[in-house]
Amino acid sequence: MSVVRTRFAPSPTGFVHVGGLRTALYNYLFARKNGGTFILRIEDTDRARYIEGATENLISALNWAGLAPDEGPQQGGDYGPYFQSQRSDIYRAYADELVARGAAYYAFDTAEEIERLREDARRRGAPPPKYDATIRQQMRNSLSLAAAEVRSLLDSGAPSVIRLLIPTDRMFTFQDIIRGEVSFHSSQIDDQVLIKSDGFPTYHLANVVDDHLMKISHVIRGEEWLSSVPKHLYLYECFGWNMPQLAHLPLIFNPDGSKMSKRDIQTTTEPGLNRPTGLNRPTGVDRPSGKVDPDVKYYIDAGYEREAIINYIAFLGWNPGDDREVFSLHELEKEFSLERVNKSAAIFDVQKLNFLNHAHISRLDDKVLAEELAADMRKRGVEISLDDYFLSVVALLKSRLHFRQDFVELSSYFFKHPESYDPQVVKKRWKEDSAQLLLEFVDEIAKLEFFDVAAIEACVQAIAERHAVGNGRVIHPVRLAVSGVGAGPGLFEMLQVLGRETVIKRVKRAIDIIPTLQQY
Repeated sequence: MSVVRTRFAPSPTGFVHVGGLRTALYNYLFARKNGGTFILRIEDTDRARYIEGATENLISALNWAGLAPDEGPQQGGDYGPYFQSQRSDIYRAYADELVARGAAYYAFDTAEEIERLREDARRRGAPPPKYDATIRQQMRNSLSLAAAEVRSLLDSGAPSVIRLLIPTDRMFTFQDIIRGEVSFHSSQIDDQVLIKSDGFPTYHLANVVDDHLMKISHVIRGEEWLSSVPKHLYLYECFGWNMPQLAHLPLIFNPDGSKMSKRDIQTTTEPGLNRPTGLNRPTGVDRPSGKVDPDVKYYIDAGYEREAIINYIAFLGWNPGDDREVFSLHELEKEFSLERVNKSAAIFDVQKLNFLNHAHISRLDDKVLAEELAADMRKRGVEISLDDYFLSVVALLKSRLHFRQDFVELSSYFFKHPESYDPQVVKKRWKEDSAQLLLEFVDEIAKLEFFDVAAIEACVQAIAERHAVGNGRVIHPVRLAVSGVGAGPGLFEMLQVLGRETVIKRVKRAIDIIPTLQQY
């Protein structure tokens, strides 16, 4: 393979869309896998849709995701500037070259004239008209007007655009890495505007010129650009340039089967509402209905792990060819290939994202996670000592964390005595003999030489056998007594972490309090 140069070329028109981050990720991964260069180019020529601060937001999102470009607005490079708004003179020169070659022409039609054309079609029940070979001679352009009139209009500064002259009865065929051979007939293509009346280029001219000048080897972008390829192919042909290899990524759908759209941002479901309640992998029937938020920042703010978001977005169209699901960014760099990207649309499944979030937390080193959790808790005003005890609590609860913010709630009884006892658990688990069994449990553990998992379990077993009851008859009230709740990590491991003195104190307190609660 020749030198690989890929680019992510977003428009700063709003928030970072999940599909946009996927495009950036695939371009980044392909470049890294093939020892190439990943470029960020800001396509900011649509001034009507430009949003202040959107560029900074894009760059911040890429840096957060670990997808820092090799060349771009911040990094610089040999092919800048990397803002299209700073390259207008370049595009104009190439557009003028196309006009001189007869491959493009001036059009002087006003917005009102174009709208009247559309309105006439609507009245007749006809499809929206295309500005192409069927109507171009009826319009005001340099093909239909006399040369002298064209010159007069240009000299007077009359508003005009430059359009690409698409040939008639021509089949455009190209190879797409993902989709194979694709063909469009010229009758499906309009005479695309290349230079707008404000002097700025459209996407079609600017991206072709920049991809050539920046030596882009592979264009990896969304499926919505597939129908634009014939225009781009013809531009490359007119300039005598070689076209980069193309790969058009599948669409991303909401769980309800609709296309994930920026317009859906106000009508989305909350990711948190779909958090899994256990460690079992959700099945397809468990997918939430409706729409999900397309804004990447939403998932960041909701507390998802960076690695989980990147891992999940990578799987929106790609798979490694086996049953592996959990990947770090570095692992994705080694595995990714365009040949394993699917043609069919990907469904955004929040529960799968939740599953991966849990998996990535479970993968973290205990000490690293403890340091990060302690820092998070200090930011919330909770004073935490990063000692062996805190590290042991983190190690014990890590496998139960689906989100980092769950730690505060799940770990509360490790740092203070339970202030209450879950009434439902009391009703279900505290029996007539529970107080007696727990008194014996206190006596047994007080005698232990070593207060560890094996010894604690042996005490429970001995008491249960003595009374001819199941181990659960002891385990459940002990858990309630020391934690105030009915679920948590393994009881024996939990008790070992809490320590013998704390366990004895809490069990004795529960023996005094819980029976009184049952009187009400």
